[in-house]
Amino acid sequence: MPIVILPSSLLQRTGGLRRIEVAGDTAGEILKSLEAAQPSLRGWVLDEQGQLRQHVNVFLDDRRVRLDQPIRDAQELFVIQAITGGSDDDAEILVGTKKGLFVLRGPRSGPMRVLTRQFAGQVVEYAMRDPRTGSYIASATHGQFGPHLHISEDPAGEWRQAEGPEFPPGDDASVERIWVVETGAEEGALWAGVAPAALFRSEDGGATWQLNQPLWNDPSRSHWEGGLGGLTLHSICQWPGEPERLTVAMSAVGVWQTLDGGASWSRYCAGLVPRYLPPEAHADTLMHCVHKLEQSPIEPATFYLQFHGGVYRSDDAGHSWTDISGVGSEPGLPADFGFPIVVDPRDPDRAFVIPLVADVDRVTPEGKVRVYETRDRGSSWQPQTSGLPQQDAYLTVLRQGFCHDGRDPLGLYFGTESGAVFGSADGGATWSVIAENLPPITSVRSGGP
Repeated sequence: MPIVILPSSLLQRTGGLRRIEVAGDTAGEILKSLEAAQPSLRGWVLDEQGQLRQHVNVFLDDRRVRLDQPIRDAQELFVIQAITGGSDDDAEILVGTKKGLFVLRGPRSGPMRVLTRQFAGQVVEYAMRDPRTGSYIASATHGQFGPHLHISEDPAGEWRQAEGPEFPPGDDASVERIWVVETGAEEGALWAGVAPAALFRSEDGGATWQLNQPLWNDPSRSHWEGGLGGLTLHSICQWPGEPERLTVAMSAVGVWQTLDGGASWSRYCAGLVPRYLPPEAHADTLMHCVHKLEQSPIEPATFYLQFHGGVYRSDDAGHSWTDISGVGSEPGLPADFGFPIVVDPRDPDRAFVIPLVADVDRVTPEGKVRVYETRDRGSSWQPQTSGLPQQDAYLTVLRQGFCHDGRDPLGLYFGTESGAVFGSADGGATWSVIAENLPPITSVRSGGP
């Protein structure tokens, strides 16, 4: 049966039960079954008309879903209270910068206000909100005292430091940066990618972390090389409903996948062309410089990838890759270099990129800021420009600097190294500046509705 996972604020009504198995084929049917099984919840999640209460959201994995969303057996449905308690159009955006974490709140289309600034003076590589628990997690690197992970239930309140990620005693390595944190398939499970390229797992919501030894000790590691940003694991894709299956990407070591929960790993780089190497070196190299990897949550075998020269798609779970950039043809991209990529969580045919000129000139082409959208799996690309600067705008967006909010219509947000955050509440059709005059931006993530 499907499983409903409740927020801590409702546990007093269920005698402490957080995970409750109930029957139903859709999210709405499941929540009605939940009320029948737990009468004390009647009227708390659904109103008297059977609709979600105004400030309650339901998530499947990292996607906000409607009550008519089909739910399969054993899938987990998360009940989350809205962060704002205000308008349905309100949103929260977590912005990591080179001088701290900025939490923005306000209308999805902006402008937003700065709710709080945390970790002043530190580089915040990444910040996210776990939709299952509502907890906030931030990676901050101090210039002298190194990287640390922090957790909070209130981003404007107290933050507590996690135990790790850190390498075990005796390992000839130390964590240099914590690049990314993503949710796992099980309750409390999280994954973290760090530099030097390594994967850590937490089973207690981020409080403690353990190194994945098989990937760290892969026999080929002595031949691994980093890109300009170092040797780093920056992308983590947990397969929906498959706890044992995980796909990660590293710069510059390509795409790796485990089918057994991390006990063993294989490379998935067939079709990726490292044009920065001589052609005769392509066949045997390990140096595949992936900038960002994203997976379709509703069609998990579909991946999109921004490469160091090339935008790629895989239809077979990463076994093979096809270049879909279309540079030099119409309607293709103006350039195939860039860092971030975003996939529509409800449409595996739809993805977004922000091209940059090239590795030797990492700015938006022709001084125009354009978000390119494909609705046909990369067969064609269309520029989305309304509201974006189209003259003398030479901006840079980093690999973690572009995100969606999972809502319908889809909200899109990206931040620049010049300190501006742009947002769209209509899937990229129109854009506006939602915040500006921030320090150089390293990451942008939705904190939820």
